[in-house]
Amino acid sequence: MVKIVVGEEKQLKLAEDRLSQSGLSCEVGLVIGKLSSELDRGFVFDLIQTPRNDAGDPACSLIDTNNQTNKNKKGGSSSKLKQSSDSSPLLSIDADWVSEHARQVSRMLLGGMKVVGIYIWTSESSFKNSTLVLCQTIKGVAEASHLMAADLDENLLIHISYSPRRWTCRNCSVASNITSSSLRPCDFKMGKALASLQTFRCKYTFDMRLPIFHENRSSIKSLAAILRHGIANQVQELKAAKALIDEKLVIDVEQCAPEGLHDVEFLVPFMQNTALEACSQKEVVGVLTFRGSVYSFAYINSKEPVSQVLADIKGDIITSLQSRLDIICDDEDSESDHIAGGGAESRNEISTTKLGPKLDPEFLSQQCSIAFPRRVFVPWLADTYICDYIQPSETLEVLKDHFVELMSREAPTDASKILELETEAPTLVSKSFWDMVISNSSEFKPTLVERDIVNAGTGSIQKSVKTANFNIISAVLTLIVSIFVGLALFFFKGSS
Repeated sequence: MVKIVVGEEKQLKLAEDRLSQSGLSCEVGLVIGKLSSELDRGFVFDLIQTPRNDAGDPACSLIDTNNQTNKNKKGGSSSKLKQSSDSSPLLSIDADWVSEHARQVSRMLLGGMKVVGIYIWTSESSFKNSTLVLCQTIKGVAEASHLMAADLDENLLIHISYSPRRWTCRNCSVASNITSSSLRPCDFKMGKALASLQTFRCKYTFDMRLPIFHENRSSIKSLAAILRHGIANQVQELKAAKALIDEKLVIDVEQCAPEGLHDVEFLVPFMQNTALEACSQKEVVGVLTFRGSVYSFAYINSKEPVSQVLADIKGDIITSLQSRLDIICDDEDSESDHIAGGGAESRNEISTTKLGPKLDPEFLSQQCSIAFPRRVFVPWLADTYICDYIQPSETLEVLKDHFVELMSREAPTDASKILELETEAPTLVSKSFWDMVISNSSEFKPTLVERDIVNAGTGSIQKSVKTANFNIISAVLTLIVSIFVGLALFFFKGSS
């Protein structure tokens, strides 16, 4: 349970100055930080404003309850709107839009950094009258940013009041239905939350071979579902992996790492090929090969144990794979919507390498190859990075729009500061089952030189066998001759 929250003073003061100069009566946005169960502390690194929705409306506004009540009375409506004693306006929040913002921002955060809640800029009275809508928004953000899937059932609600001016922080459990009573106050103070972070980086290489079963042609699973199942298997593989930090095997996971940049490597145990194992049990119509390398960064507080950073890196690797798949699926959905309104000509323009919603015999017979987005790392606050994903057809120019819209900040203009560690994108290849078997068996065919060596070895063996047979026969003949000679000498002496 988080009892104390430390906010990065420099960033939060900048946010407070911006809000005070904006003239806005209310604003909602995301809290980026880290919740440490080991230290019972929360760390807030930055506040990110939720942009306007597609219609151009702000994500948060105020409802004047006095005007609304007067309209109800004039219309003769029997419904009554609950009012506070001072009739303060109520907050109206587009919770779905804030959750979508949290979903996309979560893709850009690295290990140890998450969307840990929301902030609200409004008066004290409006805040007290709107706890229900704030709780609903918090729960939606937690679900969209996968906090609940990561066994984190806590979220923060930061209130920046301008009347009077002060900061307050509340902790909220999102594991069940939350109400206003679920908000618990916690100590909030300004400090240097970023200065105590340590950096860890990792390169993880994966090679998945996922069988496609033909149990029933009418119920073939979608390609995305097969890949999600394969990614879920990687979770189990990483759990069993041993870790090296700076080329030293991690034995004591409770120890703290020294300061500086650290390299992490996972020693994954040899796993039985699930595709080949499945082929002996079920009928297989194809095989998906998904391979590549994922580069990961993670940040932990200097007082946290090594076990925390290993968990953060493993989570970041899986999240990165899932995010790439989600990006392709999102593009496919928008492409499908465009085709639906474009007629037959648009449908003919679709590339066969697009990620289709379902697998069919044509897809399996074409041996398609799909390049997934590459991950690039962009400088953020202090010495930390955040990431973004670039499609094979895109350039670094797309980062500008992403950062302004999602992170409320400009992307660096100097491309040399952007780390492009993944020079090759992870690739998905689909093959029919027999093509996979033939290609694998061809790898074991002996070359001409190998055949000559084998033939020469076989001739030597045959010569050795012939020599051995000749020696045995010679020994037998010698023994027989010796017996006859001995018998002859025996009879000769006896007769004399």
